[in-house]
Amino acid sequence: MPMRKALPPRKTRPAMLAIFESTLPIFLLVILGMILKRLPLIDQKVWPGLEQIAYWFLYPALLFISIYNADFGGLRLDAMLVALLLSIVIMAALLALLWPMLKKSGLVDVTEYSSVFQTAIRWNGFMALAIAQKLFPPAGSAVVALVMAVIIIPINVFSVFVVTKFADSEANWGRIARTMALNPLILAAFLAILLRFAPFRLYDPINETLMLVANAALGMGLVTIGAGLRIADVASLRFPLWLPVFLKLAIFPVILISLAWSFGLEGAQLEYLALCAAVPTAMNGYFMARQLGGDAELYAAVTTLQTALSFFSIPAVLAVTAQLTSG
Repeated sequence: MPMRKALPPRKTRPAMLAIFESTLPIFLLVILGMILKRLPLIDQKVWPGLEQIAYWFLYPALLFISIYNADFGGLRLDAMLVALLLSIVIMAALLALLWPMLKKSGLVDVTEYSSVFQTAIRWNGFMALAIAQKLFPPAGSAVVALVMAVIIIPINVFSVFVVTKFADSEANWGRIARTMALNPLILAAFLAILLRFAPFRLYDPINETLMLVANAALGMGLVTIGAGLRIADVASLRFPLWLPVFLKLAIFPVILISLAWSFGLEGAQLEYLALCAAVPTAMNGYFMARQLGGDAELYAAVTTLQTALSFFSIPAVLAVTAQLTSG
């Protein structure tokens, strides 16, 4: 990926403002998707097709080319990935421990819990990639892409188990296993890692073609994210709606950044992980909830609220992390 313009020096502009302005184009594309979805200019049948193109082709191409062309030199990938995986396990354990209390208090019912779980543990890797390309050098995008490749499987395993258990439905585990094994993101990441160790390089015109596709994927992906959001749900005060917002946007960044810090990570590497921790949940869990009998409506509402609030929380998390790394 081409080198991105560095942030203006902090001594001339506040870190929070610089990060906010750098992430603003990302959220403007999300807002554009929300507007386009609601205008009578585009046939509503187009949006499912765009989502399928993004899922089966654009996103895998973006993930593949980001990992394949990445320069991981000088990065402590072992510590970074261990911190990330451990933080996911801790978050899953925290959510499991919360369930008896939530059930007893009546604040979250059985049908709602699986969507609370999913929206607190999933993350929008493609939004993280878009922001990383805007804020950081190519190594930042590479780390985000590698993180996506590593955590796709554990997050989906946790999510499938919880949604199936709490949806009170009979799941076809064979179909679920095949779906996960044939996940285009997993396959793209695996192929990219495999080719990095191959004795030959990818043919340059093919590499450049995939880079063009990857550039299109970011913009299209952000627009489709916006198209899937539900504005009317943001004003709700329901506890099941706000609990995963708090857990995902506040608690998870604290867990991951604290773990990474304790492992000795600092500087840009800590900031890359902070970005991965700060982004909102991903919309793909909505389809899992709908297919396996979870509360898909709650999932969509939480995704909308998290995405809206992350417009402010992402710059805040990154600014605080930047202050930590600068001493």
